[in-house]
Amino acid sequence: MSFQYGGFRIIFKYGVCFLLICALNFSSRTATAHEFSGFVGGEARLFANSAIHPGQEDHSASLVAQPEYYHEWEDGSSFIFVPFYRLDSADEERTHFDLREFSYLWLAEDFELRLGVRKVFWGVTEVVHLVDIINQTDLVENVDTEDKLGQPMVNFSMTRDWGTLDLFMLPFFRERTFAGPNGRLRGALVVDTDRAVYQSAAEEWHTDWAFRYSKFIGDWDVGVSHFFGTSRDPTLTPGTDDNGNPVLIPLYEQINQTGLDVSYVFGEWLWKLEALYRSGQGSEDYFAAAGGFEYTFTRVFATAMDLGVVMEGLFDDRGDTATTAFENDIAMALRLTVNDAQSSEALFGLVQDVKSSARSVFLEASRRFGDHWKLSVELRAFFSQPESDFLYDQRADDLMQAELNYYF
Repeated sequence: MSFQYGGFRIIFKYGVCFLLICALNFSSRTATAHEFSGFVGGEARLFANSAIHPGQEDHSASLVAQPEYYHEWEDGSSFIFVPFYRLDSADEERTHFDLREFSYLWLAEDFELRLGVRKVFWGVTEVVHLVDIINQTDLVENVDTEDKLGQPMVNFSMTRDWGTLDLFMLPFFRERTFAGPNGRLRGALVVDTDRAVYQSAAEEWHTDWAFRYSKFIGDWDVGVSHFFGTSRDPTLTPGTDDNGNPVLIPLYEQINQTGLDVSYVFGEWLWKLEALYRSGQGSEDYFAAAGGFEYTFTRVFATAMDLGVVMEGLFDDRGDTATTAFENDIAMALRLTVNDAQSSEALFGLVQDVKSSARSVFLEASRRFGDHWKLSVELRAFFSQPESDFLYDQRADDLMQAELNYYF
């Protein structure tokens, strides 16, 4: 089992402070809410093709648990605790524990102050979230980069008529998780996370800073952000392990990133754009953008169902040297929302490389059963990947994943 490096140190350094704060608040305020919720479940991963990299398992199963405790006081201040644990049968790197959230919210009249481990999401587009930089990606959970590790932070937020301003101090860095030697959905070379290197001499203890300004202007929602600190996207450099075997070593560089996210609602149309300009990662600065639209047909086929049509363009001016698969692609998707008591929904999409034959398709669907059960199914397939393509090493990793969770 792997525990994210620094996890216990985070708990000891910050946990004592937060518990003391909460204890003081318990003694001085009347409690208005104690809520315990969360889920436990099981997941199966089936791959259509045999593994092509040495050591990989063809299939896997795992157990997952994510309980949640929430407490709120009379004045609106609150405390939340969300641990996460997965036990995987095939990949010891996917067996891991994380604090998704462990934070206290002080709700004052003129501002909000959040202290602790939290998840913060920025972004509006469907396929990639370019400006979403506060939290580190938990890549062993899913390659869609939607799952995030908890990030220690101090977050000051202020909302006025002129908009909302968020300031972040991030005192500790979380390294990205990667599949181990037995895991699927990885490259030919294993990423050796134990050999991670940093540009900063402070390494994971470098204090990062960020801010975001956002405002609704009629039907427009505009956000402008800036981040300076340790890049959440490591540059993977070739190296060797203790036995002389070739591996990839993550290098975490110091960057500056300015981001823009915009969405505009016009009738059944939702237009969206994310763009960034980053310096410090690699020898040259670069620009990346993702944008497009979603149009929703309501009550299709004379039913209560809604059908959304999504189209986005994905661009990164680093081209073939980009550290992402989406450097020049077109994404198309259909989103079906059944609007039934079971919250049934599905998203089917295609991502096509503009300059080559490489494409990938995905299907994400979910449905609730009764009051407590939820079944989620995910399919991913890769087609016509040339050797030069970012996802060439995953060409055999066509995946069907099913997860059944019990919510309490």
